Amino acid sequence: MFIGENLTNLRIMHGYSRKQLSEMLDVTEQAIWQYENSYTAPKVQIVNELKRIFKVKSKYFYTRDMVSLYNVTSNVEVMNIAYRSKIINTFSKTQSEAKHVEYLDAFVEQITAKISLPTLKIVQLRDEVVDYLNRTDDNRMTQINKVAQLAREKLDFSHDTNDELMYLIEKSGIFVFEKAIGEEIDAYSLWTRKNRAYIILGNIKQSAARRNFDLAHELGHLLLHYRVEFVNLDRKEHKHFENEANLFAGEFLLPENDFINDIVEVTAITNPDAYLDLKRKWKVSLQVLGYRAHKLGFIEAKKHRNFYAALHRKNYLEVEPLDKSIPLQKPMKVKTIIEFLANKKLVDVRQMIEKDWNVEVSFFNRMTGLDGGFFDKYVNKELDFDLQKVITIPNRKSQ
Repeated sequence: MFIGENLTNLRIMHGYSRKQLSEMLDVTEQAIWQYENSYTAPKVQIVNELKRIFKVKSKYFYTRDMVSLYNVTSNVEVMNIAYRSKIINTFSKTQSEAKHVEYLDAFVEQITAKISLPTLKIVQLRDEVVDYLNRTDDNRMTQINKVAQLAREKLDFSHDTNDELMYLIEKSGIFVFEKAIGEEIDAYSLWTRKNRAYIILGNIKQSAARRNFDLAHELGHLLLHYRVEFVNLDRKEHKHFENEANLFAGEFLLPENDFINDIVEVTAITNPDAYLDLKRKWKVSLQVLGYRAHKLGFIEAKKHRNFYAALHRKNYLEVEPLDKSIPLQKPMKVKTIIEFLANKKLVDVRQMIEKDWNVEVSFFNRMTGLDGGFFDKYVNKELDFDLQKVITIPNRKSQ
């Protein structure tokens, strides 16, 4: 029996409306509605086309999908997705991203079921932050700075470098993934109802400095804005919460006391090129360095405008010096878990993809954001092993 809910999940995750999918299949929008609500079953030709569009196997539509099996739909709140974005996103876009996280959450549930993870530092830190925010009389700027300082301390950051930013964020318990979100969205984050934290990074940016700011910004949302219903915010409110996350990221990435020791050595305070050594040290953009110096009172408003004008004049707002030489930190946690499970023979990767999920490898590449070769090496290796069972290699000496 065709399971319409599986089609709905795929359609929403890929960001298609019923009308868009109907045009791709050359059927009516009403037909898509009937498929999804199990009033009618699509013909074989339609199922084959759905397989091609979504990179799944026929069986996908006739067995419960992993989203349903792990019951993660109620675990991911559309309302709580915090975007790092130039725009306030439409509900349909937010719904699509929430569905994507549901797929990721089912995947994470599956791969973590056979291992014992340590106590999550990020949950402990969040609870400590919530307790502090509920009982303090500090002004908001002081609150943000104290939370950033606490986060840096609790997550075991060194006082003078951000070299292990991605590693320490993932180690804290946050699951970080990459995906093609779109040009207008840099990243987003959310907590699930089961206290699992996600940060989803856009894969368009190839600047390590800008990516580091995105990571810190989303960490700020996770700690400062727990359970805020971002979908219901108007433009002014959205800007307010984004600004708070920016302020957090500035203090988190450039701790005040350590950064002051550095900034006093900068002589040409309005010249972006004078900050290159600091960019190399802290792995943040020249724009963020100048903004932080301004917020700490080392650059007055007029001089900061001159600094920004120099960035524009030198075309540094598009590409900065050192952008290509500072290594881009990429998520490694999920890769490491899968490699461990595969090496210990706790998970058969080929079976997981083809039998448990009933999808193609390309589906997994898109869902997880991992490079294509990562899953291919397991699937192809296992295929080669299977071929050994059925192919007899002639003994040349007997010929």
